[in-house]
Amino acid sequence: MESPNRTSAQEFIFSAFPHSWGDSVLCFVPLLFIYAFIVVGNLVIITVVQLNAHLNTPMYFFISALSFLEIWYTTATIPKMLSSLLSEQRSISLNGCLLQMYFFHSTGISEVCLLTAMAFDRYLAICSPLHYPTIMTPKLCAQLTLGCCVCGFLTPLPEIAWISTLPFCGSNHLEHIFCDFLPVLRLACTNTQAIVMIQVVDVVHAVEIITAVTLIVLSYVGIMAVILRIRSAEGRRKAFSTCVSHLTVFLLFFGSVALMYLRFSATYSLFWDTAIALSFAVLSPFFNPIIYSLRNKEIKEAIRKHMGQAKNFFHKTRDLQ
Repeated sequence: MESPNRTSAQEFIFSAFPHSWGDSVLCFVPLLFIYAFIVVGNLVIITVVQLNAHLNTPMYFFISALSFLEIWYTTATIPKMLSSLLSEQRSISLNGCLLQMYFFHSTGISEVCLLTAMAFDRYLAICSPLHYPTIMTPKLCAQLTLGCCVCGFLTPLPEIAWISTLPFCGSNHLEHIFCDFLPVLRLACTNTQAIVMIQVVDVVHAVEIITAVTLIVLSYVGIMAVILRIRSAEGRRKAFSTCVSHLTVFLLFFGSVALMYLRFSATYSLFWDTAIALSFAVLSPFFNPIIYSLRNKEIKEAIRKHMGQAKNFFHKTRDLQ
């Protein structure tokens, strides 16, 4: 219970950003480039998948859905990071902080669920190729994607609602680059409720991550068992190549997420906390469009075709003028 002589903080100040103006600008420029690349890169993938009939398959449907989520996942944190780098106050209201945590985690959990659904899709495509078209129908793809989003947007609600009831007193300096559960909970008035909440959050995150990783690993165990039974080396290479992009994104995203949310009682320095947070909040989304375009022959060819069409259109327009 909040004591009468304590006032609850109504805003937090991010204290993990550089203090000097020069260092802030030095961080601002690459972060702005990365965010622009994430938004444009994912929009290109979504557009290319929609414009090309031969890409209207379950795999590309899930890739475009993941691209859509990636835009909102990064938009939940990066624009505020950019404004904080150029601001003297670097503050965020309590309600703004709660909203940022909610949308960051809801889109993140939706991505985790979607990556799991994508592993299931690859498992069916390789292990049951004859039944794959009848099982993985457009309707099922839409249902799986919707289910991922519903799960993602419902799961963080109890945690956010509980945190909103906590009193925040004393220092309002948030030792992080965006609002996240543990840094915010550390600012709550020291009492049994806050300690229990930290333990609950740890357990919830552990269950989410371990469940998704287990399902994905089991899918790939089945996939590898089938691939190893293929006699020709070319057949094995072709089958495995359809999984490489998903497997790379899975390892990149879950590796950094596990470091942050499976630590339990372990604590990191502010530097490592920030570095790990940047890896899954900024760098992983930055590499995803590269992985899905550069390592995917069909998307590369589709992008090249549309770039050629756009180039011809501009040339014709210029000639007419």
